[in-house]
Amino acid sequence: MGLQWSKQPGAQVLLLGLDDAGKSTLLYKLKHNACVGTVPTIGFNVEMLEGRKNGKNIAVTLWDVGGQRKMREHWPSFYQDVAAVVFVVDSSGRQRLEEARRELENTLRSEHLRGRPLVVVANKQDVDGALTVTEIKDMFDLKKICSDRDWFIQPCSASTGFGVEEAFRRVVQMVK
Repeated sequence: MGLQWSKQPGAQVLLLGLDDAGKSTLLYKLKHNACVGTVPTIGFNVEMLEGRKNGKNIAVTLWDVGGQRKMREHWPSFYQDVAAVVFVVDSSGRQRLEEARRELENTLRSEHLRGRPLVVVANKQDVDGALTVTEIKDMFDLKKICSDRDWFIQPCSASTGFGVEEAFRRVVQMVK
């Protein structure tokens, strides 16, 4: 298996967002197509997945980094050599959306992430009262903060699987 991975091009993708946004649930839905019970991530989870870009296989290493306030100060140590950023937002957590917006803006200011594509995953779309992708796009002012990069926002429910594959396919197509 190691040889197979080493022969194909690869990409490091960073999975960020506030705690309880659904990053690990998303990761394991992608990896195992199962809804697994998760606990807050202390540190990080890392999984390799295979995608297809331009008709070729590509090895994608997804780094799911904990989103608790204390962990966020360590996010920059993961920025080097990143091909894309996936930022997961809890669409139903209205009281924390401003905090999520600030953290996304701070993240995108990093020199290491300049020009790197961004996929915002508007997670928990299955929860009553969840904001739409348009509401999140406007609230986060994505057109302005992403003016120097490719970006996309994907509605998703990591627990049901809605939008999960589409988000991953979009990331694979956008990686640099």
